Amino acid sequence: MKIQRTNYNSFIKRIFSSFTQSFIGSWRSRSIGILSLLIGYYLSSTISAYFLVEMEQRVYVVLILFLLLEIAVRSRKFFYSNAKFYALIIIDNLRIGTFYAIVLEAFKLGS
Repeated sequence: MKIQRTNYNSFIKRIFSSFTQSFIGSWRSRSIGILSLLIGYYLSSTISAYFLVEMEQRVYVVLILFLLLEIAVRSRKFFYSNAKFYALIIIDNLRIGTFYAIVLEAFKLGS
């Protein structure tokens, strides 16, 4: 049975292709993608845990992490104009890892 071209099917293909874009290619680009994803998760979970213990202010911790995400988005535009492929992979995966750590921390805290 042939898969029909629907809006939903094309939407799923676009999401899947944009998600796997960082993990295809040579071993160098794949390893950079996976390492930057894990480093982004580790750094943001460490930063959030440290500041939650030191400052005891959840709002400020989330604000700091949100600012880090915005800096990553703005710096991505800079690297995109200079066409540095590995820098784009690193910035995108650091951002995804940071976002995942924030969401996981929110679930742990019950917020």
